[in-house]
Amino acid sequence: MAREAVPQLAARRRVVFGESDVSDFDDEQDLPTESMPLMMGPSHPAMHGTVRMALEVEGEKIKTADIQIGYLHRCFEKEAEYATWTQIFPYTDRLNYVSPMLNNVGYALAVEKLLDLDGKIPERAQYIRVIVGEISRITDHLTCLAAGAMELAAFTVYFWLMKAREWLWELLEEVSGARLTHSYVRIGGVVADLPEGWPAKLREALVKVRGAIADADKLLTRNKIFRDRMDGVGVIAKADAAGWGLTGPVARSTGLAYDVRKDHPYLVYDRLDFDVPVGSTGDNFDRYAVRLEEIFQSMRILEQALAKIPTGPTIIDDARVALPGKRETYNTIEAMIAHFKLIMDGLHVPPGEIYSFTEGGNGELGFYIVADGSGRPWKCRVRPPCFANLAILTKVLPGLFIADVVPTFGMINMIGGECDR
Repeated sequence: MAREAVPQLAARRRVVFGESDVSDFDDEQDLPTESMPLMMGPSHPAMHGTVRMALEVEGEKIKTADIQIGYLHRCFEKEAEYATWTQIFPYTDRLNYVSPMLNNVGYALAVEKLLDLDGKIPERAQYIRVIVGEISRITDHLTCLAAGAMELAAFTVYFWLMKAREWLWELLEEVSGARLTHSYVRIGGVVADLPEGWPAKLREALVKVRGAIADADKLLTRNKIFRDRMDGVGVIAKADAAGWGLTGPVARSTGLAYDVRKDHPYLVYDRLDFDVPVGSTGDNFDRYAVRLEEIFQSMRILEQALAKIPTGPTIIDDARVALPGKRETYNTIEAMIAHFKLIMDGLHVPPGEIYSFTEGGNGELGFYIVADGSGRPWKCRVRPPCFANLAILTKVLPGLFIADVVPTFGMINMIGGECDR
């Protein structure tokens, strides 16, 4: 990575009081302490909603940690059993609600594999999916970095990065008509083409986003207070990342260079040039730096996609799969009937099962779908990257201090909507 290497913790945190080094003090002379239970969350402002951490602490040091994801009652998998294939898209928006376009794309690709539509999706639609997906990845990382900085009292950075996120969300709203829950992707393509003049607006927005990130980079990356809270804290070993099934920026911060877009290319990612940034230490700072660099890589992808996107249709020409356009639906009886049948009865997906996976904002987003030939999935199971990433905190937190929980949890970037069971 094009970032300064993370210094060794021991070399950076040597504190001297007058003539005496802090290491001269004898821990054995401290007053005896007893272990006590401490609950962090769900009302703690750094716990992001429903998460509760049942900690056992001795003084300020954590001895054990039980991570409980809580309940959002999202019920995605059960709801999917009672919705038709097309009706599930709004539910995918509410998994990782910070980057819902990526959820749309992941689910659509899974159903298209069951329908044997690989290679039949219009090329323009594939590029559009990449474009809206990479914008969503940037907004996901911006949210994580902004919230992580704010939780360490860097409010200025929070406002800079959240403003940058708004510039991109405004563009996604122009495309889909919704600010957050887009439901823009469809089985067979996307619901509508990019608005006229939209690519130019995206290029302008990327220039502004780069400026905001550069300002945040200057304020944080070499800031001693920030680095002391991040360097060497929450270290995850590369072997543990692989063993616990971690993916995304959390895994890549340990040096595990796994990215679904590179290792198992889908859509048109094999035609685009980008790098996979990795860390070397696996600490909180590496997770921060990896996300920062991934934003620049996503902008590289966007610029190439805008330059290469061809003209053409944005959804497959197959009435058995693709919803008719709104204009036709409102004005012709044939289109209205087709729309009604696809929504209420559902497509007829042949019996079978599939596991399809894409690179979400926080790692491998997988959909395991079982079809029984009806208009609804028999089973639609989601593999959320946040679930595995959060689980390893049980091993990471013991030995840290209570104050270290905030930056460590923040850089995991847990999103409750996709974790909920």
